[in-house]
Amino acid sequence: MSGHYTSIENQKVSGSVPAVTDPPSFKFSDPNLQTFPPSAAQGNIGGSGGSRPPPIVDDTFSKPVSGSDESQQLSWFQVFSLSTYKPYFDIDTIDVLDRIKDSLYPFNGAFKEKTSSNPDLYGPFWICTTLIFVAASIGTFVTYIAHKLKHQEWNYDINVVTWSAGLFYGYAIFVPLCLYLILKYFSVPSGLVQLLCLYGYSLFVFIPALCLSVVPWEIFRWVIAGVAGFMSATFVALNLRAHIMSAGERWVLIVAGIFLLQLALSVALKIYLFKITV
Repeated sequence: MSGHYTSIENQKVSGSVPAVTDPPSFKFSDPNLQTFPPSAAQGNIGGSGGSRPPPIVDDTFSKPVSGSDESQQLSWFQVFSLSTYKPYFDIDTIDVLDRIKDSLYPFNGAFKEKTSSNPDLYGPFWICTTLIFVAASIGTFVTYIAHKLKHQEWNYDINVVTWSAGLFYGYAIFVPLCLYLILKYFSVPSGLVQLLCLYGYSLFVFIPALCLSVVPWEIFRWVIAGVAGFMSATFVALNLRAHIMSAGERWVLIVAGIFLLQLALSVALKIYLFKITV
């Protein structure tokens, strides 16, 4: 047997398997993946920190929705989800206190601009709830003392709670909703949540007014109700005036209606809640 080997490269041998060629090469483009979590510039409101509230509640009401009917229907279904409203209750106590202070200075008129990017519903909810508690507790306490001093039988009136709840919750919800529809009719861009926030904080001034209503002087109660109503009406009207001026010549009528409606609320409170006698 010879010690030399014969090269069989490039030779065709009967019954042999054909040589395998090199497989084709594939080139993958660089992946375009979105960074998670988003960067601070993408996830902040105006770059100042905090998550931007979902557009379902506020921006959907203030901007025309583009896309198919199915996507619009899905957005309206999300309105009834509690998770949609969660960002509007995620607010620091210091921010709520600052907004309450602004509501007590009605001539400033900068509340709407301060809350344009991050309106909340936490403050308005607890303001209305506190008003209901204060109205019921003070009214019940003073009438109880009055009956005891006159040696009369006293019965608790549950209607004070139900009437107060219907008045404050109804006013804080339906009045901003009606105003939103009116502004949409006049093609004035507006956000429903921001209107709810503005009207909710405008009711805070009635809390100390209710506490002062225990003074047994009718003239003093009328003065307190009038001052509280004027401050609340001025706070709402001045914060919406510059925004509603885009409605044309009718903006004066809209602002005047807003002002008079707030005054009507104070008159209703004086008649039904500020009538305690000792």
